[in-house]
Amino acid sequence: MLNIIDRAKNIENEIINWRRELHQIPEVGLNLPQTAKYITAQLDKMGIEYHTLVKGNAIVGLIKGNGKGKTIGLRADIDGLPVKEETGLDFQSTNGNMHACGHDGHAAILLGAAKILNENRDKFRGNVKLLFQPGEEYPGGAKPMIEEGAMESPKVDAVMGLHLGNLGKGIPTGKIGVCYGAMMAAVDVMHIKIKGKGAHGAYPHQSIDPIVIASEVVLALQTIVSREINPVEPAVVSVTRIEGGFNHNIIPDIVEIQGTIRTLNESTRHRIAKRIEEIVKGITMAHGGSYEYKYEYCYPALVNSEEFTKTFVESAKKIVSEEDIVEMKTPVMGAEDMSFFLREAPGTFFYLSNPREIDGQYYPHHNPKFDIDESQLWKGVALVLQGTIDWLNKN
Repeated sequence: MLNIIDRAKNIENEIINWRRELHQIPEVGLNLPQTAKYITAQLDKMGIEYHTLVKGNAIVGLIKGNGKGKTIGLRADIDGLPVKEETGLDFQSTNGNMHACGHDGHAAILLGAAKILNENRDKFRGNVKLLFQPGEEYPGGAKPMIEEGAMESPKVDAVMGLHLGNLGKGIPTGKIGVCYGAMMAAVDVMHIKIKGKGAHGAYPHQSIDPIVIASEVVLALQTIVSREINPVEPAVVSVTRIEGGFNHNIIPDIVEIQGTIRTLNESTRHRIAKRIEEIVKGITMAHGGSYEYKYEYCYPALVNSEEFTKTFVESAKKIVSEEDIVEMKTPVMGAEDMSFFLREAPGTFFYLSNPREIDGQYYPHHNPKFDIDESQLWKGVALVLQGTIDWLNKN
């Protein structure tokens, strides 16, 4: 029998070192040359076979177990954010970007799991695919990886991933959060351009004022959720950018509006997209203006498999106490493109709560002072390992 806790703790210093070295070279989006080079170098040292996708920025490793069986995919996002770091850490990034969402820890955990799995191939059947994914923050790397065959040859039968930090606000530090179904929302973006007729501010009657039109649109959009969606169904329509005009005495020709939409139900998602345009069209026509409208479908809702999650929880009890496993009763309205992988194969995504204080307080994800508690990283490795080996040997 493999003592997973001991094995994870035995390489704790390596896991932390991987995290720190990745933390110093954060890259953004789908262009991660240094990050990909670093990860492939570690896989080379371990003797793990791999290939790259998405122009070399995504890495798919393969570990073959002892005998035929199913294949499980383990996913880690590896991109950073265009945030200038202010943590004051000895290994702080200096390139203007930052791992302000814990993806450096995700990559380190997957490297740790890969090392132990590769050294213990005789302890499990089937295959493990390592899915190192770029572009989770934007514009999304899971979908192009899937389109380029990441989930095939061999076909992935189940998939698992985790997120560090404090995304699940009700999950105490050191504990994990699990969800038996919809865990995170779909995210979409609306782009609206209101076209009016500019004029001098002293002669508004000569204009078709796009600022007035846009103001009505913003207010009317709030009624979609408050008056058209069932009150017990989670949905969000938030206007996050409104831009128009360039001087105090000039009514402009155009105002642009942008915003985010979050939903859990796919039919509601499409209904909101349709209603936004209907509202924009009606208001602009009433004022004699016109509009352009673009609705960008981004990430679908992240939905865990109830059956797989139950199996994972039983495995997790071998690593942490039952009291340290917190069931999330309601989803969060943040989004994750892990959802694309979970559409391809059943699996689970879980949270490991490990925020670390900077200047005496915890800072949220995407903040210049966000940090994670490295002493919990071994636990992420052990949880992924136990869940992987148990599932493969039962299937």
